[in-house]
Amino acid sequence: MLGHTLMETDKKKILIVDDNADSRELVMKILRNKNYQLSDAIDGEDALIKINADKPDLILMDISMPKIDGYELTRRIKSQKDLCDIKVVALTAHAMKGDKEKALASGCLGYITKPINVRIFGEQIEIFLNSSG
Repeated sequence: MLGHTLMETDKKKILIVDDNADSRELVMKILRNKNYQLSDAIDGEDALIKINADKPDLILMDISMPKIDGYELTRRIKSQKDLCDIKVVALTAHAMKGDKEKALASGCLGYITKPINVRIFGEQIEIFLNSSG
């Protein structure tokens, strides 16, 4: 179609779930120029509301949050038939031995440690969005 522009509905939707405002803002700043539809949530309860409403393509999930932690929230997402296909990537300062395995066991497709590497972060997200998982 001549003159077709990328519509809002064509954009990949990414939800950033993190209780730290600085972390959310940094991620959004890096991804803002990548033609994604971005939204954020401040905790697990806020995230559940937005996930059910928007059905994002990818969720960047902090692990340490009040109320519902990232492991539990990921398990809840993966246990619901209408949400289980959403890709979830742990985005966390938890970098101790076994943390990555715990995130993957809860249903995360991948694991990115904080502080994020701003030079490669956009590429990492693109890989997760385009992976089958």
